[in-house]
Amino acid sequence: MNENNSEQTSPRPIAHWRIILAAILDFLTAFFVIGYGVALVSGDTTDEGFQLNGMPALVLLALIVAYFWIGRKYLGGTLWQRLLKAR
Repeated sequence: MNENNSEQTSPRPIAHWRIILAAILDFLTAFFVIGYGVALVSGDTTDEGFQLNGMPALVLLALIVAYFWIGRKYLGGTLWQRLLKAR
């Protein structure tokens, strides 16, 4: 009897450029989307976009860290990691 279950295929390695590109795009996406959201709540929007200083900037930093941590630990990867299949 031939058992195909005993033959395990190793997963293909992920290209480094995908991992790096996903990290860059994730950071930019998180910075601009979450940053604009924090700016709307804190009232720090400008004509050109937003400008965060003090506590709103620290909130933005904490939310970006949370985005990466939650995405990696609980969601199987961040937005761009999943789109680029870098995870």
